[in-house]
Amino acid sequence: MNDREVSAEEQLNLKALIALGRSHRSVMGRLALQIESHGLNPTEFGVLEFLYHKGEQPTQKIGEKILITSGSITYVVDKLERKGYLKRRRCEQDRRVIYASLAPSGEALMDRMFPEHAEAINRLFAPLEEAEKRQMIEILKKLGMHAEQQS
Repeated sequence: MNDREVSAEEQLNLKALIALGRSHRSVMGRLALQIESHGLNPTEFGVLEFLYHKGEQPTQKIGEKILITSGSITYVVDKLERKGYLKRRRCEQDRRVIYASLAPSGEALMDRMFPEHAEAINRLFAPLEEAEKRQMIEILKKLGMHAEQQS
């Protein structure tokens, strides 16, 4: 048994970390259930949602924006292409660059899914006042930027 004293600040930091982790797990778990009811996983949905809002994009940029590795983005794009939800094309100026865009069936799926997804998000954030949401955004950005600087 370790008798090390934990300072009040350390205890508060640990509580904050646990609260952040539990909140993230709960919110993302609820959203995952809604997404999975349409036969997609959250990463697949993230790719489709990005293309739905931004249009045709280089696959590398998709991976950067939704925070997955280049190997993973290739795998996810392959799966979505097999499902008929997106299509790819090579860049004529640089054959190493591959663009992805929604296929008509992917566009139709997102036309059905996104309003439902947005409503699920609205329900999850309903307990927070507008000022609390803005404060949360600033706090999480500050924490994230600090964490990025630590590496």
